[in-house]
Amino acid sequence: MTQQPFYLVEDELEQTIPLLTPDEEREMHAASLPDTLPLLALRNTVLYPGVVLPITVGRDASLQLVKDAYSGDRLIGVAAQKQVETENPAPEDLYRTGTAASILKLIKMPDGSVSIVIQGKRRFEVVEYTQTEPYHRVRIDPIDEEAGEDTAELEGRVRSIKELAIQIVNMSPNLPSEAAYAIQNIESPGFLIHFIASNLQIDVEKKQELLEMRPLVDRAEKVLEHLQQEIRVLQISEEIRSKVKTDVDQQQREFLLRQQMKAIQEELGETEGSAAEAEELREKMDEKLEFLPEDVIETVEKELTKLSRTNPASPEYGVTRNYVETILDLPWGYTSEDSIDIAAAREILDEDHYGLDDVKKRILEYLAVLKLKGDMKAPILCFYGPPGVGKTSLGKSIGRAIGRDFVRMSLGGVRDEAEIRGHRRTYIGSMPGRIMKGLKKAGTSNPVFMLDEIDKLGADFRGDPSSALLEVLDPEQNNTFNDHYLELDYDLSKVLFIATANYMDTIPAPLRDRMEIIEINGYTMEEKLAIAKQYLVPRQIERNGLVDKQFSITDDALMQAIEGYTRESGVRQLERTIGALVRGVAVKVAADEIKKAKVEKSDIEEYIGARKFFNEVADRTEVPGVATGLAWTPVGGDILFIEASVSRGSGRMVLTGKLGDVMKESAQAAFSWVKAHAEELGIPNDAFRYWDVHVHVPAGAVPKDGPSAGVAMISALTSIYTQRCVRNTVAMTGELTLRGLVLPVGGIKEKVLAARRAGITTVVLPEKNEKDIKEIKDSAIEDLEVKYVQRIDEALDLLLCPDAVNDPLELFSIPDSEKPGSNNTPAPAVIEGAAVMN
Repeated sequence: MTQQPFYLVEDELEQTIPLLTPDEEREMHAASLPDTLPLLALRNTVLYPGVVLPITVGRDASLQLVKDAYSGDRLIGVAAQKQVETENPAPEDLYRTGTAASILKLIKMPDGSVSIVIQGKRRFEVVEYTQTEPYHRVRIDPIDEEAGEDTAELEGRVRSIKELAIQIVNMSPNLPSEAAYAIQNIESPGFLIHFIASNLQIDVEKKQELLEMRPLVDRAEKVLEHLQQEIRVLQISEEIRSKVKTDVDQQQREFLLRQQMKAIQEELGETEGSAAEAEELREKMDEKLEFLPEDVIETVEKELTKLSRTNPASPEYGVTRNYVETILDLPWGYTSEDSIDIAAAREILDEDHYGLDDVKKRILEYLAVLKLKGDMKAPILCFYGPPGVGKTSLGKSIGRAIGRDFVRMSLGGVRDEAEIRGHRRTYIGSMPGRIMKGLKKAGTSNPVFMLDEIDKLGADFRGDPSSALLEVLDPEQNNTFNDHYLELDYDLSKVLFIATANYMDTIPAPLRDRMEIIEINGYTMEEKLAIAKQYLVPRQIERNGLVDKQFSITDDALMQAIEGYTRESGVRQLERTIGALVRGVAVKVAADEIKKAKVEKSDIEEYIGARKFFNEVADRTEVPGVATGLAWTPVGGDILFIEASVSRGSGRMVLTGKLGDVMKESAQAAFSWVKAHAEELGIPNDAFRYWDVHVHVPAGAVPKDGPSAGVAMISALTSIYTQRCVRNTVAMTGELTLRGLVLPVGGIKEKVLAARRAGITTVVLPEKNEKDIKEIKDSAIEDLEVKYVQRIDEALDLLLCPDAVNDPLELFSIPDSEKPGSNNTPAPAVIEGAAVMN
């Protein structure tokens, strides 16, 4: 049974709460009770004699009890449960002292339960249970109220009870003022005590204790104690409200609640929240004590002492707690155990990546020294090369090979120095830098830490991140790296830093000097084929929902995809192309058109469309004035066409094709060399006095620069002036001087592989670049002839066809009558290759 809220309404006061007179109370106590009564169990409350109580009846047994009693004499016994959660109380679950009650009113509710209003009559003791089914029935022994208690002592207590009760009504905003009027008009001491006890905010056990007390004066004393306790609580609440009384608006509401909570905790002596958190953090520090340096321990102890004395509502509390938590979350001195098995490491590196021998060799050297010496500073490596060659994935593979955690931090677009070194704690929302965050994520002090795209760092008014990295990547300094947020030295010397970059020019020289540069060149055709077979095809089969037996591709088909659909140093576009092939097969398999497919060379266009790249060298160099050069780009090598044409003019040279200053100077040097050696080459002087030359490098929207096109420039100029075509199977690179020397250039591997991809059969290189060719696998250039030259005249003998298409003396010689200043000057003529247009 549960008690319902019981409200006092002024108009119905006399009906709701019968204000018993002393005579009526004595008459009620003198009334006789039957020997046995049905017993109704109450939850959460106790019924006192004379008190009216509304309750809800929901148990089946209780419903039957109420129904039978209401149809009879309406007299029942009620007793409180010892445990509220007991659903079907047994005799031992009920108190032995109860109250006889009369059912005043019964209301049936829509949900099947019943609400009744009962009034207590007399107390009784349960002698025995005579019935337990369908409900309890007990034999009772009525408790007689002791006579002669109308003494001065009792009267004094009753007066105090009334005063305190009325004071409580006036102090409590939730109690109606009519309750004070009702209390003042109660004349019967017993009913007053019972009424007040029934409405006290105390436990059922204490209410039952009041019910069981025999002398009325003792009950009055106990009620008085409870009222005094309630007065103290209300007074404290009033003091709390007075402390924080203010004009509260929406922004101040949270502040007010915190102040109230603080005042409550101070009154109850429960201001130990901050101390408890500080103690919890101190226990966390004790767990890591063996790894923490002395200065860190000292700092944490100081901060914890401050934290324990700080009000949790203070902004400084959160700042201090976050600072201590950040310090304790870092892996101070804790390192993972390296897997120093050279053979196993080599196997893992070979399993994850094809080729890249220089990188693998350097990692194995590091492991070997670590095994022999036991401890050493980790190297700081920088993988430099075109996109798609596996620089980033190689870092993960290295971490797996040596048994370390791998952390990657992308530096592309980072412009704020605080990203590296952290923010100072004076700023709101400050936090440690990304180096410290990475170590926290790794959980060890010796992870493999990849600084991806280090060449893409920026700089602005917030600082220069590349300068902040100088300390991080200096083996002589990074053992005392100081983050601005922590303001504590942290040892980074055991971290294996690996940076990746596509360009070297954008990395500041001091930063570049701190790293061991390992160049990763583009892949050869054979390497791409091997990578596709070992890695790309199986990966795409798995990603696109097929199994190995449903898809296969021939080597010829893969080579067709490599040569006809990709132009790259890496394999990203190749993987996308293979993915398109696999998806094409997956569509047919999903449509139940086929069960499996073997892709042949002839099937490529069916799945991924027409071929995108063709060998156009022969077509473009079939006329004089066109030379095939070799260029290096961030995405690998490429061929570069240099075109030259002449037209009637005054001997000027025009350069187009979005050329940089260095490339323009190479063209000027080439032009000067050709003019200086015109007699040897058989070029008439009129060609430089009355004809303008135009040098153009196609792909005009792409910026081009560098000195390595010098040989190609001079070949194109010599070709147009001598009318000897440049061989269409030959490509060239090299820087030239005015003395005719051919100087070495960089990017030889990429350039040579680009020439092979384009169908070139002969490459002319500076003699001092022979060492670079030796680093290329023989299988990658087995069908490519490499010629080395020291001087430009040697190169021209290899580059130009022996026979001229037209006689330059006849083409470029101008009769005196047509020279500028004569009256018969004809319209300008243009010589483009072998064609002369008048």
